[in-house]
Amino acid sequence: MSLDPRQLAAHDRAVQRGEAGYIDPLTGLFVMTARYLGERGFCCGKGCRHCPYPPEEQRRAGRPGS
Repeated sequence: MSLDPRQLAAHDRAVQRGEAGYIDPLTGLFVMTARYLGERGFCCGKGCRHCPYPPEEQRRAGRPGS
């Protein structure tokens, strides 16, 4: 999935501020940051946009389409 530069900028700003997520500038939805997801300590398998876990761990967790 290729992200729009505005989405990447919003993600980067949220990470720099130490925030758990950001409002996607294109959809208005709340999106969790890779930093937050990594600090959580496990992959939930729900297909998070910025999932920091390797593909094999995402598959084990049941990520859709993996």
